[in-house]
Amino acid sequence: MNHKNKYHNKLLRQLSVLILAVLSVPPSAYSQGDKKYIREGNREYEKANYADSEISYRKALDKNNSSGNAVFNIGNALYKQEKYEDAGRQYSTNFEMNDDRRKKSASLYNLGNSLLKGGRIPESIEAYKRSLKLDPRNMEAKYNLAFAQDLLKQQEEQQQQQQNQNQEQENQDDRQQQEQQRQDNEQDQQQQDNKQDQQQEQQQEQDRESQISREDAERILNSLANDEKDIQEQLKLDKAKQQKVKTLRNW
Repeated sequence: MNHKNKYHNKLLRQLSVLILAVLSVPPSAYSQGDKKYIREGNREYEKANYADSEISYRKALDKNNSSGNAVFNIGNALYKQEKYEDAGRQYSTNFEMNDDRRKKSASLYNLGNSLLKGGRIPESIEAYKRSLKLDPRNMEAKYNLAFAQDLLKQQEEQQQQQQNQNQEQENQDDRQQQEQQRQDNEQDQQQQDNKQDQQQEQQQEQDRESQISREDAERILNSLANDEKDIQEQLKLDKAKQQKVKTLRNW
């Protein structure tokens, strides 16, 4: 972490070196129309009044719309206000406006800085490489290129680590889901077994009740049969008595 912060702080210091160097271009380099406003913008910039310096630079551009220096300095003012995307557009415009290789390299260098600060690391690497093709002596571009490449590598490693963690979490979730499914299946099977046992017990109970009912029915039938036999016997006895009495009466 300290190593990363050291890189980051050194990068910030180096980003300001080129910006200030370009802002210190001699006034003779400007046309008379925009010279006044560029000077005003430089003074405000040095006092860290970046919004005011942007206004002055834009006034200079209104006076001379072909002023590549005004465009570049507007990018610097926007960069200091952390408007990195807007600053990058100014540097790209400045690159197209200039024929001087050193200035074109500087535009690409600051474009790379804006892209890097905006989190667009691969694009910043490409901008630094293009800057170095135009000016291989730009040591700041060499350093920032190495820094951005190292940052990209760290980012990719972190992404890979996160992907591995996500995959491991997914695997763990799958294992937990499978274990839960196994437990649910066992519980369902146990419930089915219990239900079958209950059904068997109920069937056995019904069979016992049915068996008891048949036995009772047989006893009832036997009892009825016995009763019928007793009744028939009684009827025979009664009939015999009646016949005997009648015989006696005839005598």
